[in-house]
Amino acid sequence: MQEQYRTVAHAGVHETEIGRSRFLCALAPAATEQEAQDFVARVRAEHPTASHHCFAYVIGADAAVQRASDDGEPGGTAGVPMLQMLLRRDIRYAVAVVTRYYGGVKLGAGGLIRAYGGAVGEALDAIGTRTRQRFRLATVTVDHQRAGKLENDLRATGRAVRDVRYAEAVTLEIGLPDADVDAFRGWLADATAGTARLDLGGEAYGDA
Repeated sequence: MQEQYRTVAHAGVHETEIGRSRFLCALAPAATEQEAQDFVARVRAEHPTASHHCFAYVIGADAAVQRASDDGEPGGTAGVPMLQMLLRRDIRYAVAVVTRYYGGVKLGAGGLIRAYGGAVGEALDAIGTRTRQRFRLATVTVDHQRAGKLENDLRATGRAVRDVRYAEAVTLEIGLPDADVDAFRGWLADATAGTARLDLGGEAYGDA
């Protein structure tokens, strides 16, 4: 698994004009291929009179799913440069749609490649990205007496406390980078006089 990846900070649109054509790049995070396709369909519906709706998306931390469409532009001049820009920036779980309103000036193949790839690059710069870090889910079980102080200590040391559940004992769900697991065991034993239990779960990604 990838240790980390970057994705789009949030959905947004950035517009640029080249050769009297308007290029509107809509970006959005997409957890699945279906989400990406739904976003493309929404953008198409919002701009029914546009000349083209070219798109590219990358799903999976390892970029397992990659799709691109020129939507009527000359082959390889739109979707592929858009996809290449996403990959070059290490963007994952994201979809880009560039809507073009033709302005009457032909850009040529090279001009189109620069325009579509550039529209995605500019939109990424304008909208922003965030890094997602791989971590291991873990649960810490501790008695009520120590739970409050332990939760404060966890947060104070920058640990991501994802959930807290109160029952006979208190269970705190946290995220740990794999490399930190052994050091965390030692810290936890010291912090709770050896009374807390640590159980490791599966892996996920969270904000770095």
